[in-house]
Amino acid sequence: MYYGKKRGDNLGRNGHKHNKGDKVVAICDRNCNIIAPFITAPGNRNEVVLLKPEIKKLADIAKSVGLKLAGKVMSLDGIYNSRSNRKAIFNLGMTPNIPENKRNRKKTKRGRKQTFCQKIFKERFRTIERAFAWEDKFKRLLLRFEFHSINHYAMKTIAYSMINLRHFC
Repeated sequence: MYYGKKRGDNLGRNGHKHNKGDKVVAICDRNCNIIAPFITAPGNRNEVVLLKPEIKKLADIAKSVGLKLAGKVMSLDGIYNSRSNRKAIFNLGMTPNIPENKRNRKKTKRGRKQTFCQKIFKERFRTIERAFAWEDKFKRLLLRFEFHSINHYAMKTIAYSMINLRHFC
């Protein structure tokens, strides 16, 4: 058996980083609990379009559990900074905290300034990166032994459930 290359379906070559893999969009809270089912895509897919279905799933989960999202802050990377993503977050009653990408502008952009708090954004690194580090402790997910993506994502769901179980035990 050859362990060198990643194999399976739902994988894509990311041209910028020259690697093959997949992307996972998971929403977690301050306690590093994954609170919404994750969205997956090949590595060559842009992440901006992946957030909107994830927000819809978050709204469904919050409604079924009785979680109030109004007044909460959603802190995201700059890759998710788009008008449609901000509007979807506002429609849930949440405040988006996304750093603006200047895109080599010489002058400031016209219109209302986007809200951004650096302190909340730094806290995001302590939460989401810790959750991904806990996910990396599951060696079966790190090396991806499964050829079929449905088996791999089932293992990932079990890993997220065990990460969430840490909070309740």
